[in-house]
Amino acid sequence: MHTIERAVWRYQHALPGFVWDAAVLEGNPFTYPEVQTLMDGITVGGRKLSDERQVINLAESARELARVVKSGEFRLDKPTSDRFQQIIAQGEALEVGHFRGEGPLTLTPGVNLGEYGRYMPPPTEPGGENLRRIFSQGVKAILAEIESPFEQAMAYFLFAALQQFYFDGNKRTGRTMMNGHLMTHGIDAISVPAARRAEFNAMMVDFYRTKDATAAFAFLTSCHPDFEEPPGIL
Repeated sequence: MHTIERAVWRYQHALPGFVWDAAVLEGNPFTYPEVQTLMDGITVGGRKLSDERQVINLAESARELARVVKSGEFRLDKPTSDRFQQIIAQGEALEVGHFRGEGPLTLTPGVNLGEYGRYMPPPTEPGGENLRRIFSQGVKAILAEIESPFEQAMAYFLFAALQQFYFDGNKRTGRTMMNGHLMTHGIDAISVPAARRAEFNAMMVDFYRTKDATAAFAFLTSCHPDFEEPPGIL
């Protein structure tokens, strides 16, 4: 654990990598140099506008996260989550900036698990009170029952991914909140490397199926920059 300033500085200096990794996890075809170019304010030819918008949203949310953490404004709460989901999913999700049910739509989207069918989160109910209650109780339990801020952050991401509070952008928003909580406690942010996309997807499918977070915690921990492989047995 270090200072907040150091964690944010390291995050800011690695922003193109964080944005590219996050984009690749979504199946976005932008290359790392193209992400760097776009973040420099230069358009990239031959790419879909929707893919470009996704990268721009990810970059904007990453910059805003650095600012919010550095200013001391970050909170592991619903208003902060809504704020980042609105940036991340703008132009992509059916509704942005609020939980399912808080707007006019009341459909309940599932998560495609391929050969394992679909995972169905809590239903979308008019007004969204059920999801607000789940969120409030979940965050309270995470902060009260888990001592380590590092594990609190990972637990929050998995909680947010499982409950699917929004119509889209749940994992992206959850990882953003996870990293905000980490950096607020002087811990470097976590980026899931683009090269580990298949491993990440398989891990998430298993988590949705079993609700067992053991493997997910191990995977996310292995993505942290301070992670060291355990010595092999000779």
